[in-house]
Amino acid sequence: MPIVSLIIVTWNAAKTLPQCVKSLAAQEFKDWELIIVDNDSHDGSADSSHFSPLRERGIAVQIFKRDENTGFAAGVNFAAQQAKGDYLALLNPDAYPATDWLPTLVHAANILPGYDAFGSVQIDAQNPELLDGLGDVYHVSGIAWRGAYGHPIAKVPPQTQECFAPCAAAALYRKDRFLDLGGFDESFFCYHEDVDFGFRLRLQNGRAALVPQARILHEGSASTGRRSDFAVYHGTRNRVRTFIKDMPGLLFWPLLPVHMVANLVLGLRSFSLGVGGAFWRGLWDGFFASPQAWRDRGAIQRRRKVKIRKIAKSLSWSPIILLKREADLRPLPSRNHSSDHLRND
Repeated sequence: MPIVSLIIVTWNAAKTLPQCVKSLAAQEFKDWELIIVDNDSHDGSADSSHFSPLRERGIAVQIFKRDENTGFAAGVNFAAQQAKGDYLALLNPDAYPATDWLPTLVHAANILPGYDAFGSVQIDAQNPELLDGLGDVYHVSGIAWRGAYGHPIAKVPPQTQECFAPCAAAALYRKDRFLDLGGFDESFFCYHEDVDFGFRLRLQNGRAALVPQARILHEGSASTGRRSDFAVYHGTRNRVRTFIKDMPGLLFWPLLPVHMVANLVLGLRSFSLGVGGAFWRGLWDGFFASPQAWRDRGAIQRRRKVKIRKIAKSLSWSPIILLKREADLRPLPSRNHSSDHLRND
């Protein structure tokens, strides 16, 4: 049985997938399987020949072709049900991992038993001197982002630190924990599902870590476009849904006006970016056309296992961090002495 089940969800990703597979074929780790879920691509993304380099190395490859695009979240959940490994590794088809990426994440999981999710250092594939992200940050305003996006690579921390949640473009999760929490919210379709899962994980006393030695190059929104109407609509709608579902009541009501103001500011800015229509549709659907999010809120909050104070401490409160889109990484608790072995030397 493989230790890791690596999941790639594809949709018209034929331009980047061969490079992704080439990077995987060079991994210094062989005890893993690959599960491909293709969301009705029309460019040959799921062509079996793409994966020959992996099969030649003895890596088991399963390809599931869907008749419709069910979204990233549903694709990952489906693959997780088929997975044989103890860990689920998620990788975007436009992400190119370093040769030690997978064993580095597995090593971190082995020596940090109190953590359930592990993120990678994401580097801009077009400009390797810049970061594509250092884990997901969640601000008290309900705004989330990839920490240090566009910042110099020098900001990578010297050792493993805690993050709010890993970015699912390149992350590792304990499979049992992922399935116990119901996986990603499939109503999100795509975007923000990793932040929502990370928030729900924290409500259940779970934790996430950023592993600085686990590195990938990332194209970023290669299939959908970073500021396309599609990306803006789903990102906005799902941002609101995450706030509704996951923010505990004693924080939800005081912070709701802050969330509204933050969305108003972003909404005004959206017109200058040419995506105002998509933004306001997403905002409307997030607040008023998502009754399931309000229903899910009750179940999620009833299951909460941690005190409000602990959740509040995990959020980012600084307006400077928000405005500069900084990373918000915290030292691991002192009891995790094994973190010394994860220094970025």
